Amino acid sequence: MKCSRLNQEMADPERPDTGARAKAVALRYDAVDGAPRVVAKGRGLLAEEIIERARAAGVYVHESPELLSLLMQVDMDERIPPALYVAVAELLAWLYRLENGDSSTPEQPASPPDSDHAA
Repeated sequence: MKCSRLNQEMADPERPDTGARAKAVALRYDAVDGAPRVVAKGRGLLAEEIIERARAAGVYVHESPELLSLLMQVDMDERIPPALYVAVAELLAWLYRLENGDSSTPEQPASPPDSDHAA
């Protein structure tokens, strides 16, 4: 099963510019890999393009500044580090339940642990 998810931190395009620079990281999970990979990441216009393409493709865009900060440290096409497995697994499980209409789904997954161990 392949699954693509995006994390983002950006100003709402419907609101005036707050001066915040957009950032985005896209993950892809394939069970063969054993862990999600960073398949796209960027800042500014590139981040906005990543987010726009994800939404156009029907991919859920999740906002988590803490997780985003850690994922931005992971190199392109690299698997996420073990320190992020739990946070990303919780996010993917939450999205799976959300997409499958589970009404007992909590508001949002837990925040990632405070960590400077991302590769």
